[in-house]
Order: sequence, then structure tokens, then C-alpha cells
Amino acid sequence: MSELSVLLVIPPLTQLNTPYPSTAYLTGFLRSQGYRTHQADVGIEMVLALFSRGGLSRVFTELRKTPIDELPGEARQMLSLERAYVETIDPVIRFLQGREPTLAPRICQGTFLPQGPRFSALDSHSSESSNRSHNQTDRAKHLATLYLEDLTDLVQATIAPQFALSRYAESIAMQATTYDRLEEALAQPMSLTDEWMVEALWRHVVRHQPSVVGFSVPFPGNLYGALRMGQQLRAQTPEIKVVLGGGYPNTELRRLQESRLFEVVDFVTLDDGERPFLCLLEYLQGKRVEADLCRTFLRSGQHVVWRNGAREPDVLQKEVGTPTYDGLHLDHYISVLDTLNPMHRLWSDGHWNKLTVAHGCYWKQCTFCDVGLDYIGRYDVSPGELLVDRVEALIAETGRRGFHFVDEAAPPVGLKQLALSLLERGVTISWWGNVRFESAFTPDLCRLLAASGCIALSAGLEAACDRLLALVKKGITVDQTVQVVQACHEAGILVHAYLMYGIPSETIGETIESLERVRQLFAHDLIQSAFWHRFATTAHSPIGLNPKAYGIQLVGPEFGGFAENDLVHEDTRASMPEWVGEGLRAALWHYKEGLELTRDVTEWFPERVPKPKVKRTWVKHVLESEQREDHSRLERKFVWIGGQPDVERGKGEQYRIMLSNRTTDEEVRLQQGQGEWFLNLIERAVPVHQPGGHRYPIYKEVRAGFPFGGPKGFDKWWQSASAHKARVVGLLLA
Repeated sequence: MSELSVLLVIPPLTQLNTPYPSTAYLTGFLRSQGYRTHQADVGIEMVLALFSRGGLSRVFTELRKTPIDELPGEARQMLSLERAYVETIDPVIRFLQGREPTLAPRICQGTFLPQGPRFSALDSHSSESSNRSHNQTDRAKHLATLYLEDLTDLVQATIAPQFALSRYAESIAMQATTYDRLEEALAQPMSLTDEWMVEALWRHVVRHQPSVVGFSVPFPGNLYGALRMGQQLRAQTPEIKVVLGGGYPNTELRRLQESRLFEVVDFVTLDDGERPFLCLLEYLQGKRVEADLCRTFLRSGQHVVWRNGAREPDVLQKEVGTPTYDGLHLDHYISVLDTLNPMHRLWSDGHWNKLTVAHGCYWKQCTFCDVGLDYIGRYDVSPGELLVDRVEALIAETGRRGFHFVDEAAPPVGLKQLALSLLERGVTISWWGNVRFESAFTPDLCRLLAASGCIALSAGLEAACDRLLALVKKGITVDQTVQVVQACHEAGILVHAYLMYGIPSETIGETIESLERVRQLFAHDLIQSAFWHRFATTAHSPIGLNPKAYGIQLVGPEFGGFAENDLVHEDTRASMPEWVGEGLRAALWHYKEGLELTRDVTEWFPERVPKPKVKRTWVKHVLESEQREDHSRLERKFVWIGGQPDVERGKGEQYRIMLSNRTTDEEVRLQQGQGEWFLNLIERAVPVHQPGGHRYPIYKEVRAGFPFGGPKGFDKWWQSASAHKARVVGLLLA
């Protein structure tokens, strides 16, 4: 065991319902390398300090120091209800933590929670949603969330402008081309929320006595908190080395030249943290020279220097070890529901163990994406068996069976291996993840994923327009997307679509047609949730690196030595006013609630827009069109996800076979020989865990060896009623 002690910290703020996975990944890896490693989510601790009886009492005490006529009207109203807020906050937090379920009916009575401005959003639409859950617990969670949002608005408007429920001082780090705004913010006295954040940090420092503190900064809304805590560490415990890493540095700080940053941190590492952190610890132990660090910025004199002399390769997925949540108190996290939408709520409701099927993206061609950076460009799949080993280890550690696979785009082949391994080993979980809307997600593959526990998938549709999809090299079409989401729908898998507007050369007419297609997808319940954001040119994407090829001109911002990612551009071929985005967001809000699904899409916009040329029967037509024979299935395997067949001899040579799954029964009658062949096929197709892997029947081999007429005989049987019934119950080609 190394003499060094490491503390990895998640700064405010990411999610309130579950830990961000970066420290869990790195903690598991460093422990496997013999380093004493601890982790802390300071964000959730800061939030719980605020949302407590003592915390709110301090907030209201601070408010009373301000002349009443200088407070916003909403603040004065809430100040008059101080006692109600202080008396209800602890029970509400315990309810959202799952510790006080019996509070739900009292919350739903409507007179328990003080109702601030956020409650005005509760109108008749809330009861009109046709396909949303309205059980008492969900309703209470939604009301409690509005209550917390009211308090958040109060704190943000008065004593801590940086505070929000899912980010902290984000505006300071957005497009921070220079370090000036961050330096100014760090020079200000700490706010009340800053104080709670720093107090939480010191508790962990005192307990673990770390030699190194690493801050994981995945988003702009985590940067200020990390730097404020780094500032305190450098001022009071300069012997502790402070390291900054994570998604924000990986994308924004790749040209870092700003030496002032190193007044509050000692090192900045880029890309996957395992190898850089391991090299850094060896350097601090005197086992490695500075020149042989891995992807690390540091200050030498008054200059920032880059060190990347390490010869060791990045750590492979099969070698990174199992993440661990040890040290993160999972029962402290709170579920918030700003919507009752069954798909959208997954991001904020409940604990999800985080794993990755594959590092990077197997497609890596999208022109708007950072395809050249490590987190996209280096593709490495986790073996299915090893992934399920990690699943079982996390179930044993956390007692939780919910998993979120946080891939950039989980590969279909990797998900199939995962599903088969879960079924073979009888491991029961609920899981969801991010994919691409590609044709590999056939109805049978989606049914296999659902049988293994898949409840939802998210994917980038980006633009529901074939011209634009081709322009950004997405590699999918809108018709193909309909077929994929229909396969998910039939398997009972929820779908979320990511969308963009304002893609270079995109016309308003194309945007309206995209909205019409999205409306139809919602109306047919093929997608349940979506998010539409404005296209942004990033410095590391193909579009950002070669803007002229896409008809845009970069107009800033000028790099000032600190961050560089989001670029401002002018489109020389099209214009996209802000009101278009407002209309898209309004439409999506209603669609997610199951509302206004027949409304003319042009009515969402304050200005006249072109009528969409897309027929209102587009989705219906795609679903009814005859699909070409999928010859790629010749390489697929037969998998049986039904129950044990019940066989009864009929008259003469006939077999009567009852096929059952958990919801369906079908009877198949076959002649004795064909019946025995059929039962043998099912037996071989049952997922069974075997050393070296189970060998499933392969379609082309089964077809070629069909004992009753060869391939042509098989094709005839494959189109028969008995084969159809078997497929309905659970005979898959995956």
C-alpha cells in the first residue's frame, strides 16, 4: 500500500439523485493499484446543508438584514412564511431521500407545503396528460420539487447568485476565454453556500489527511466550486497537492496558457484520468521525473508547461477495475421530479449505478462532435462477461439494481453481449443508456435488450431532416429512425431524442418540418421525451476546424489563454432567429406531457413560418411500408427468451407444444421429427452460462442444415404459423 493518500472530490453541482461517476471510476482504479483513495461529493453535502432546518434559518436570518423594501416581492412573500419553510424542510428532504414515504399523502393534500411562485405552473394541463403517471408518491415528489425550486430561486435572487439545483456559478465558466472573471469571483468574500461547500471539504480533509486532492470537473457548472476549494487548500494546507481533471478541462483547457490558474491548483490533467493520475502519483513519490508525466499541465516559474513524456499506453477498459461508491452515502441523495414524464425523469429520480459498455464512439464521424478528442476517438469495448462481473460487484456493494450505461454511443454488438451475459447468469437489473438510431437495433435485438432489463434508450436524432443528417454525417435517416423507435416501442423500451436546430445552412422551413416529424413520433408514442438545443460550433469538431467547408464564418471569441470550446459563428447561407428556439421548446414541453399532439406545428411560433411539406401521415406510412429482407441476419444467433416448452404427444406422430412467456401462451403443432428438431433448437438457444461462452445456434448454419428440405424447406417453415408463434413468444434472431 502506497504512503500517499488521495481524496477525489465532486464539486458542486451535478445531479442530486445519484453521484457523478468520475470519482467512482478513478477510486476503483487507484485502489486496484494500491493507493489509499477516498472520495466525496461535496455538492450533495452543500445542498443538504442549505435544505435543512438550520440552513434555512441562516438564510432567513441573512434576508432579514436587508431592508424589506429592497427585497423582491417573491422574497418578501416567502419571508412571511419563514416558519412554514423551516418546519417542513427536514421532513420533505427525508421524503425525497426515500426515508419518509408516508409523507406523500400529506404533501398531496395541498395545504402542507408553503406554495411559492413555482406552484403557479400547476394548472389544468397537469391533469390532462394522457399517458403520465399520477400515483400519489410521484405527485408528492413533483410538488416537493417545486417547493425546493422556490427556495432555490430565493437563495439565488438574494444571498447566493451562483446557486442552482444542477450547477454552480456556471455563467462564470461559460466561454471563459480569459481567467479574469474567475479571478474576480475568487477574490470576493465567500457566500453562504460557498461556506457550506468549504466546510464539507474540510471535514473530509481532516478525516482522511490526503496528500493529494483531485477535483473532477465534468461541466462548466463545477469549475468555480473546484477552484474555490482549491484556493482554500492552497492557502491553509499548501503541502496538499491539488489536481484538476474531468470533462471540462478535457474539452475547454487543451490550449491552457493561464498561469494564474496555478495559484489555486498544482496540476491539470487531460482526457481519461487513470494513466495521468497514476503517473502523477509516481512523480510525487519520486518514482518518475517531471518530463515523463502524462497529459499534464503545471506551472514552471511564471509559465504553464505541458508534460506528456509517459511511454505507457492508456488503461484499457478491461483493466480499469470496478467502480466503487464507497464513501459516497447513497441514502443522502434526493430524487427530484420537475416532470412526471416517465422517460425524462430517469435523469433525476433514483440512484443509478454507472458503468460504460465501451469507451469512445464506434461511429466517430459526426461533424459537430469532438471526434478527434480521446473521449470520442479512442474506441475500446468492455467484454460482456467482465461487464456483468462489475454489475454484480456494484449490486453487492450498493444494494441497488438500477444501472445507467453512460457511453457516448453504446455499440449494438456490445449491448447484445451484455444482454446475453445478464440472461445467461440470471442477473436481474433495470438499465438504460445512450445509443445511435441505427438499423442494427432490430425488433429482435430490442426485445433481447428488454428481456435483459433495458427500460430506456436515448439517442441523437439531431435534425429530423435527411439533408441535414447527411450534412453532419450522422449516418442515419429519419425513416430508419422511425423503424428503430418502433422496435423499441414494441419491446416496451422508452426513448429520448436529442435534437439540434440552427445547423449550418438549415432553413426555418426545414426546422418546421423537423418539428412536424417529431410531433408525429410523440403522437404515435414512439418517443416519450426529447430535448432541442441550438447548434453550437466547438473548437475541436470538424465544423469548428474547417468552418468554410460548411458555409459559416467564425467571429469569436478570441482565445485569451484559458478556455476554448464554444465558438461564435455566422451562417452565410441561412438565419435562425431566437424565437424559433422558443417555439421548439414550448412544443416539446407540451409533447412530453402528452398535450397538444394534434396542434398545427406552425402555431408554436410568433412569426409566420412555412407550412411543413411533411405529410401528417408520414410516420404511419413508414410503419406500414414493406421492409426489405434483412440479409444481415444470416450471421445472427437464435436466442430463446421464453419459458420451458410443455410438450404433449397428440394423435399419431404429432407433437402439441405449448410455448409460454411471462404474458403470452401459444400452441404449436408439429410432426414428430420436426417437433424434435424445433425443441432441440429452442434448447440450444436458451441463454445458459458456460465456461468459454455459450454457443447459440447460428441462423445460416441452422438454415443450411434443416433436415426437412434444406434451406428452401427452412424458408418455408420460417414463414409458417408455427414459426410466427415461436417468434411472438420468444424465439429471437439477435
